[in-house]
Amino acid sequence: MRYPDYPFQPRRIEVRPGIAMSYLDEGPRDGEVVVMLHGNPSWSYHWRHLVLGLCDPALDRHYRCIVPDHVGMGLSDKPDDGGGVRPPTDPAAARYDYTLQSRVDDLAALLGQLGITGPVTLAVHDWGGMVGFGWALSHLPQVQRLVVLNTAAFPLPAGKPMPWQLSLGRDSRLGGWAIRRFNLFARGAAWLGTRRSLPAAVRRAYCAPYQGWDEAISTLRFMQDIPLRAGDRAWPLVAETGRRLAELADRPAFIGWGLRDFVFDRHFLDGFRRALPGAEVHAFEDAGHYVLEDKHEVLVPAIRRFLDAHPLPT
Repeated sequence: MRYPDYPFQPRRIEVRPGIAMSYLDEGPRDGEVVVMLHGNPSWSYHWRHLVLGLCDPALDRHYRCIVPDHVGMGLSDKPDDGGGVRPPTDPAAARYDYTLQSRVDDLAALLGQLGITGPVTLAVHDWGGMVGFGWALSHLPQVQRLVVLNTAAFPLPAGKPMPWQLSLGRDSRLGGWAIRRFNLFARGAAWLGTRRSLPAAVRRAYCAPYQGWDEAISTLRFMQDIPLRAGDRAWPLVAETGRRLAELADRPAFIGWGLRDFVFDRHFLDGFRRALPGAEVHAFEDAGHYVLEDKHEVLVPAIRRFLDAHPLPT
């Protein structure tokens, strides 16, 4: 299947025995590395405008863009975990354990196999922020620049209620069944995640990887893994990331934010402003969750200028 504005040839790599991850590796091998991490329910397609903008051969400076699809997402394998609507009661018995720690481990496996041991720029969106910053905890010297778009790297802020749309999948069996059966989360995000109306072909591209019960498993498991309190499986990693986020405050950081995001709203933006007080901030009153869809004409050149102005150490 061909996707609009996605002229790439994804590659595949086995990150666990029998489980392959799809990823983009665009740009020259000696270019400065930018690792782009999507969240739920998107995939590497979300980053297409930025990849094209950073790999444009007409420009003087080139970047190497590494853009994985998390396992269960996009064009990666979608292994079963044996849990149906709810996760299995014995995660050790699962073929794949859909948890935040699994995502962090997969990213480490991908970058390790690609030999990415030098400095990188970490670009994150949605739950890709927790994956990326979770990986960064053990790779702080590598993370030399940050591009932060409508995401999180700390627990739900005080004063921010849990959105009912997420609770529907996280806590309701009926809601979880509907998400897997009818691909409700990806379809809803494609319609409601922007302020501009997306072309029908772009909406289809966002939804295409998740058509069917087996294909939509990760869109539900991501929601069910959201930690709200001590005792939730992902809580220790999320809490630790929040405590240590300020350790990255001395790195150049770019924040692009759609203020009409009903999940990652001003509460989350304020959290990043406090942790990264030197960041260059671009906030848009007329942009939603998929800020790169609403504002790619503005954000892509702005991110490009930011990266050019803060070259990675050699």
